[in-house]
Amino acid sequence: GERIAIVGATGAGKSTVTAVLLRLYEIKSGAVKVFGQDVRELPRRELRNKFAVVPQDVFLFPGSVASNIAAGDAEPDMEKVTRALRRIDALDLFERREGGVLAPVLERGANFSAGERQLIAFARALYRDPAILILDEATANVDSDTEARLQRALESAMKGRTALVIAHRLSTIRDADTILV
Repeated sequence: GERIAIVGATGAGKSTVTAVLLRLYEIKSGAVKVFGQDVRELPRRELRNKFAVVPQDVFLFPGSVASNIAAGDAEPDMEKVTRALRRIDALDLFERREGGVLAPVLERGANFSAGERQLIAFARALYRDPAILILDEATANVDSDTEARLQRALESAMKGRTALVIAHRLSTIRDADTILV
């Protein structure tokens, strides 16, 4: 239920913390625990279902806004798509597009701005309703208006869940409960 910020110089290992948590790298000694359980004792799929990661560089797939938010589902749950966009205060933005949440997404999201791609990534994370939300420099590539929209949305999105925020911008971490350097 806390917001933990991880800050440091480029190459200091901030993103590596995420990789260790998700068991993309196996640890050799010590222990990494999630909800009191060593991550090595959990099946990878079960462990990774507890997390949603919003990266700095968002990858979008050809399809629709809804299918990108529901990535991995054969058919998007439109109610969950709408709820996720509403939680990040972006439903109106995507409904204004021709086709609304069914608007086409070109390869790599070429027909969307960096801010819109980032909003889709945030909605994708919330669609899964994870226990732990990881924001890995998630606002680094957005303009100040989009960052302000995301900051407001994050207040709502983080209620009742743990968030790890990897950031350089102080505005992103100013409300953190703990800051690790």
